[in-house]
Amino acid sequence: MGNRKYDSRKRWVRQRRVRKNLRGVAARPRLAVFRSSNHIYAQVINDDEGHTLAAAGSIGIDINDAKIEIAKAVGEAVAKKAIAAGITNVVFDRGGYKYHGRVKALADAARAEGLSF
Repeated sequence: MGNRKYDSRKRWVRQRRVRKNLRGVAARPRLAVFRSSNHIYAQVINDDEGHTLAAAGSIGIDINDAKIEIAKAVGEAVAKKAIAAGITNVVFDRGGYKYHGRVKALADAARAEGLSF
C-alpha cells in the first residue's frame, strides 16, 4: 500500500502529461474518465467552450455487479447520450489512470456502442 499523497501526485503528473497533448474541440470533443474507489464517471467535453455535452456515472446506474460491469454500463450510457447529441468522434482522456481494468472496460463499451476514438 503506497503513500496516498504520493500516489495522487503521480496521477496528477500523468494527467497533465496526457492533457497537454489532448484538446476536445467542437468537431472532436474529449471523453474524460474519472475513477474513484467506488464509482466511475465519464463526460464528453468541448474544451473550447468549456461545456459538457454528455455525461454518465455509476451513481445513476442500478447494477449490483462487479466494478468492471458497472464501468461497461457507464461506457454504454455515455456513448448513447453522445450519439443522441450528434457526436460520433471523440478523443479519449484516461485522466492519468492506466488503460486497463475499469477504464479499458468503459472505453471498449463506448466503442461497441458506436463512438470512435
